[in-house]
Amino acid sequence: MSTSAHVPAESNAQKRVGTRSDGTVIDRLVEANREYAAGFEDPGMDARPVLHVAVVACMDARLDLHDALGLELGDCHTIRNAGGVVTDDVIRSLTISQRALGTRSVILVHHTTCGLERLTEDFRVELEHEVGQRPSWAVEAFRDVDQDVRQSMQRVRTSPFLPHTDDVRGFVFDVATGLLREIDPVT
Repeated sequence: MSTSAHVPAESNAQKRVGTRSDGTVIDRLVEANREYAAGFEDPGMDARPVLHVAVVACMDARLDLHDALGLELGDCHTIRNAGGVVTDDVIRSLTISQRALGTRSVILVHHTTCGLERLTEDFRVELEHEVGQRPSWAVEAFRDVDQDVRQSMQRVRTSPFLPHTDDVRGFVFDVATGLLREIDPVT
């Protein structure tokens, strides 16, 4: 197993950044930030989301959550990880989001053709063989995206740390069409 990332030839995103191609990806991002900051004006917002909603979603690069959900800067808290799985750390972030920053609703967004559908917990064993130490975290791989959304909704709804669990809804984003499909929590 190889855990190193392959960096392809210059992508459209890299070309948009408009920096030299001999720098690292991070160099390009830092340069893009300098250009961004040159025209930046403090929007005067506070950390509390205007819509009082937290979005938990997969980290997949194909998901542009703000565009897909019609969100603007300051509208929501966005919590992303591999698979959009509700882990202990997601519960931690949601607890802070609700108790300290006023969110009341949670939308979960998984998606079609997720990489976690192709992994198993054997990934941890492979990592242990490669690096000599087994990760303390679970991969949270799944075969049925709908069922994984249901499990994530259940984890949010039953957390003793979250005071607002009555407005929790889960969806699967279709990466080919851009449409959300709502998942019935009890099916």
